[in-house]
Amino acid sequence: MMGDVLLQLIRLKSKGFCCAQIILIMALEAQGKTNPDLVRSMGGLCFGINGSGEVCGALSGGACLISLYSGKGSEAEEADALRQSMLDELVDWFRAAADSEYGGTRCNDILARFPNHGKCGQIVADTYGKCMEILVGHGFDPAVGRNG
Repeated sequence: MMGDVLLQLIRLKSKGFCCAQIILIMALEAQGKTNPDLVRSMGGLCFGINGSGEVCGALSGGACLISLYSGKGSEAEEADALRQSMLDELVDWFRAAADSEYGGTRCNDILARFPNHGKCGQIVADTYGKCMEILVGHGFDPAVGRNG
């Protein structure tokens, strides 16, 4: 599976998409969907929020991925009761990985340790994989989308 994710990541990166966009595109593709408006909006999270170097786009994109499956999307919906615990699990995992492997949770911190985005592809792949693990572990089917 990780090999497939890396191939998808390379394909999407070569088409000019960034970290946060790639994570959401892969989730949408798992559902057999496209959503150019959502992908376009995710561009604001790229490179630490529009290039500011703040929170890593893989982490913010991962939070959006989990919310894609579990968040409130219309007046008739409610956020899934598991949403917050899944987001907490993602952030806790990312912080631990950042401390040991990435150099921080901020894009600038990661790039200081891995110039030229040398670790970014692996971070995106790892984050996408962790999001899928969290979703499946909480009873979500990544191919179906939102529960209920």
